[in-house]
Amino acid sequence: MTNATTAHAARLAAIDAASAAGTITDHSARTMRAWLTEPRYAEFAPELASRIDAGLWKELDDVYWTVIPFGTGGRRGTMYPVGSNAINDRTIGESAQGLADYVRSVTPAGTVPTCSIAYDTRHRSEHFARLCAEVLLAAGFRIFLSTPELSFTVRETKSTCGIMVTASHNPPSDNAVKVYWSGGVQVLPPHDKAIIDRVMTVGMVHRESFDAAVADGRVQFVEETMDRQFVAAVLEQSAPGPRDLSILYSPLHGVGATAVVPVLRGAGFERLRVYGPHEQPDGDFPNVPGHVANPENPAVLTAPIEEARARGDDLVLASDPDCDRLGAAAPLTRAPGSPWDTLTGNQLCALLCEQAIAGRKARGELRPGDFIVTTLVTSGLVRRIAEAHGVRVDDAELVGFKWICAALDRLGPGHFVFGAEESHGYLAGTHVRDKDASVAALLMAEQAAALKAAGRTPHEKLDELSVAHGCHQERQISILLPGASGMQRMQEIMAGLRATPPATIGGLDVVRTRDQARLTTWTPGSTPTAYEGVKGDLVIFDLAGLAGAGERLPDGGFPPLANAVAARPSGTEPKIKFYLFTAAPPGPAESLAATKDGLRRRLDALERDLRSVVGA
Repeated sequence: MTNATTAHAARLAAIDAASAAGTITDHSARTMRAWLTEPRYAEFAPELASRIDAGLWKELDDVYWTVIPFGTGGRRGTMYPVGSNAINDRTIGESAQGLADYVRSVTPAGTVPTCSIAYDTRHRSEHFARLCAEVLLAAGFRIFLSTPELSFTVRETKSTCGIMVTASHNPPSDNAVKVYWSGGVQVLPPHDKAIIDRVMTVGMVHRESFDAAVADGRVQFVEETMDRQFVAAVLEQSAPGPRDLSILYSPLHGVGATAVVPVLRGAGFERLRVYGPHEQPDGDFPNVPGHVANPENPAVLTAPIEEARARGDDLVLASDPDCDRLGAAAPLTRAPGSPWDTLTGNQLCALLCEQAIAGRKARGELRPGDFIVTTLVTSGLVRRIAEAHGVRVDDAELVGFKWICAALDRLGPGHFVFGAEESHGYLAGTHVRDKDASVAALLMAEQAAALKAAGRTPHEKLDELSVAHGCHQERQISILLPGASGMQRMQEIMAGLRATPPATIGGLDVVRTRDQARLTTWTPGSTPTAYEGVKGDLVIFDLAGLAGAGERLPDGGFPPLANAVAARPSGTEPKIKFYLFTAAPPGPAESLAATKDGLRRRLDALERDLRSVVGA
């Protein structure tokens, strides 16, 4: 018996011993044995062997206890050289292989499929992009390589599919692939589940030389052309108006400066400065609090706000690493020395909805039948604003921007005005089928400039909207349920909320329950009735407090969210996210401050009750 054979046997025995001792799970043990012995994992066996020899059982159990899910949009997780539950060359490679196999199965014979691939500034993003390209090349694809406007590139090149390598606003340790279909929207049914089935059954991952394909033209670098065309497409959403505005912009160490800066400059905003500490592309996000470059977190804008106040700027903007989400901050008033504050995702939804409609009017493009699209958990203020302008509203879409884009195509792109979700995703125009921080930055800058010319700020505009359409305030809380039993506990909580809805939350009666998973709704004491929609794991409790709560609209739909709570579990980790909504009817400006205080107290009461339900 050779030394290598002896070492191999010893490692297999060590896995069995660790499993017997409860140090690793049964799934970890089975999967690690497969990675040591099966030919499809041969290139990873030495790396795994070295970690077994070092006794890194905790690390290995973390990356082997399950198979990292390929969700309906792609695969995301922590990077680690080996492991079925980590992002590495195997899990990325089999994701690309599964996509390639499925696309080939639905592509007519004799047709050469194409794929657009883009990546951001994260560690190993370029490497994973090249790896995906090599797998697709081996399957007979042609490749367009571009960054960062993936959805736009898919549409412009008429690609069969697309891959974006990014973990968006996750920590530096993470990476991911997001998969897009022709037309530039993330994969939807039936393609999403069919691709997942292929990914989960991949055997060997086949690759072909990237450099050789560049040499023979099967890989084309199209970023310069796409950048120019993308900026021109975004600028079609520009509206005439003042441009006297000083803007401080942060790309949060991502790719956004290549898109947001030329868009704003192209629209005439000359007083634009990039925030220096966040300017350099860097996958460690070194100058961002907690190294998490998420514009949803107000803390990431704290330092830019300090600089903006010191230098007399009017607006702070920030995009996440792959430039699809936008955050913003502005002074509360135009008075010298005014305090600043960030704008929540829902507040930006309202402001940008107003601006998108105003811009369409200014360009002479607003027509009967125009519409906006939001999700089931986006502020009801958006519907109020749109309807006041005579614009139709679809606010019954699931969480996830791909559902907004699917509605855009279903209802007719020619009448699409604006799409938004509370997690800082926005779109105006039809140049992409994804959220776009560039066009959101354009809308925000144009609105802020017009407000400045009138002596007002975005916060004051938001107050005006609240006076006219009712004051709406929202809050999101995520409750993590740690430990091995966390996922089971999460499922038990959701089952309990469905089976026995609370009678009251935060002192308000529950007047209607909506179960999006079963597409049924009921009022207390009534029999559930069906409604139309897309199924998703979401429960909404409509609460008393406004006239008409619990009533249905004439078309059978539901009124905009006012006082309500929605519960949505994570599909990949033991976590429940609660969306809290409060609202008051339109009222005089003099009472707005008191109304806000009352709604904040109501949110506090709702949060206390929900935390008691889950024991957090």
